[in-house]
Amino acid sequence: MATAYCMKCRKKVEIKDPKQITLKNGRPATQGTCAVCGTKVFRIGKA
Repeated sequence: MATAYCMKCRKKVEIKDPKQITLKNGRPATQGTCAVCGTKVFRIGKA
């Protein structure tokens, strides 16, 4: 499962409903929500 750093929880959490996106400069990224608090989380790079 993909993980990302949650700014609200201040720890690494699993990404709930991860979506693969592409940034404007062409780099891949993963976007979803924090499994603990529901805040948006984001990770640059392939998961």
